[in-house]
Amino acid sequence: MHKPIIIGGALLASLALAGVALLAREDKSSRPSPPAKAECKLADGKTVTIDYSSPRAKGRKIFGSLVPYGQVWRAGANEATSLVTSSDITIGGKAVPAGKYTIFTVPDEDKWTLVISKKTGEWGTAYPGPDNDLARIDMKVSKTSAPVENFTITLDPAGNGCTLKMEWENTRASVDIK
Repeated sequence: MHKPIIIGGALLASLALAGVALLAREDKSSRPSPPAKAECKLADGKTVTIDYSSPRAKGRKIFGSLVPYGQVWRAGANEATSLVTSSDITIGGKAVPAGKYTIFTVPDEDKWTLVISKKTGEWGTAYPGPDNDLARIDMKVSKTSAPVENFTITLDPAGNGCTLKMEWENTRASVDIK
């Protein structure tokens, strides 16, 4: 009588492992919020890279509704948005040592705050709390010239660095990286 249970348990374990393998091979580009990447090459081959997922507006009111004002937002969808820098940089005048970080934002109508967290690997909605913050940095806010359907992060070359821009709906938040 115990033998079928052991075989059933082994079969169940095999199916579970196969399911995990399928998830690992999932084509993330077919997600409603597909993966995206922004990269900036700095002097001497240094790089800054941001990996995120790009949700769509789909006719919804975004800021002040879907994304509430004054609350930590994951700056994307799905997995947490990551920032990797190959060397020490400054973002908005604040020192960020070389390494990997998770970024969040606190959007508001007239200003945004970029939150750089030392904790990595969490799912996008899991803000680990202010004790894990490396820095909180003010971002400039402006209106876009046209509505932006897909949440987009860019790292545009600017002087000796680049400008980090986040755009969605009719809002642009930006901060300089050097």
